[in-house]
Amino acid sequence: MSINFNYQHVTGSQELEAFTAEKLQPIFDRYNWVTRADVFFRLENTSSRETGMIAEIRLSAPGPRLFAEESHNTFKESVKKVVAQLKTQCEKRKADMINH
Repeated sequence: MSINFNYQHVTGSQELEAFTAEKLQPIFDRYNWVTRADVFFRLENTSSRETGMIAEIRLSAPGPRLFAEESHNTFKESVKKVVAQLKTQCEKRKADMINH
């Protein structure tokens, strides 16, 4: 398991990295075929106060890469939503792998 963090227009944060790693750990534990996560944090100017802090996560796994992106008012909320989306994608990928 390897997690690579990338920041665009954002200062790096050990706390945010630890939080993200903690949220991703169940995916790595449950799906041993997921080998790496690339995490991107971006700050974007938006007209809404509810968005602008964007988290993107790309998982390396057999077949096409799994990817999710969310924009909320905090990076932690964005990470939670992205991880939930990725869990759903992993379940679908697992079902496809079993059927073949």
